[in-house]
Amino acid sequence: MIMTGCVIIFVGFLVAGMAGSQYSQMSIQKAQFDDCYDYSTGKQVYVNCSYEENQALLLLAFAVGLMGGGSYVVFRGIKGRWDQNVKSDEMVGPKRD
Repeated sequence: MIMTGCVIIFVGFLVAGMAGSQYSQMSIQKAQFDDCYDYSTGKQVYVNCSYEENQALLLLAFAVGLMGGGSYVVFRGIKGRWDQNVKSDEMVGPKRD
């Protein structure tokens, strides 16, 4: 459980870092100018600043949700009650008499 939670948290940071970097240019343009342009195709293409800002906020919410969910799984794993409530007939391995 703890390792699964750590992987989920890592994926949250990965999503926030990798996908969030594409929105930094739009936020700088919105702060400095009223118009936003995308230069990723090599040509100047007008884009809606508000739409791009909303997309960035949705991505941030998704990344924070992943990190929060991973934290919940880690704390559930640390608490350890999930593996103590196994019934004796469901246990795997050598049986104790």
